[in-house]
Amino acid sequence: MNHTTGSSTLDRSLTQAMPASFSHAASPDCAIARLCLALDAAFDTCDGAQDPSLRASFARGVRAALAEAAADPTLLTDAQREGAANGYRRHLLAADPLGRYAIAALVWMPGQASAIHAHHTWCGYAVIDGTLTETVYEWNPASEYAAPLRDQSRKPGAVSFTRAGRTGIHRLGNSSGTAAVSLHIYGVPGERIASHVNDIVRIADSAQALLA
Repeated sequence: MNHTTGSSTLDRSLTQAMPASFSHAASPDCAIARLCLALDAAFDTCDGAQDPSLRASFARGVRAALAEAAADPTLLTDAQREGAANGYRRHLLAADPLGRYAIAALVWMPGQASAIHAHHTWCGYAVIDGTLTETVYEWNPASEYAAPLRDQSRKPGAVSFTRAGRTGIHRLGNSSGTAAVSLHIYGVPGERIASHVNDIVRIADSAQALLA
């Protein structure tokens, strides 16, 4: 199946409607609020660390928080599960008032995929519904291109965490015949999700890949 790649639609109405202090103001009975509290706790375990994402305890905390939230059927509203025809759709769910993280739901219609990218910041995701295909790439620093290593099927409950840099290059896409939904956490303020997360990389052509 051909993929529609590289573009996303950010739900601006959700961004504008969300209180700036959402993670601390919402009821603790709200699934998103519980996720925010779990992320706050992960940061607390790394108090004083210049880069918490380098701590194993932080990675474990983020992964556990993602897994618990993705399994909660009350996490998303129907509106937050709506896709778009021109690319995967990103619904901003919450942003930390201290600017440490933002949480979003991504909706992938059949045939939609991300660009091939590394990350400017730490991030993690979990699959909520449907099946995504993740293609993992290896960065060649000498030639400055990425070459594909493997494809892996990511089903509901699958969780991933990666740090900033080009050791975690991948592409996510929906090769199935039904919509897929994933939950993402990025280590940036909410207003920077569209501009400060993905590091789009150059890929090797087939001849380069064979010589690598």
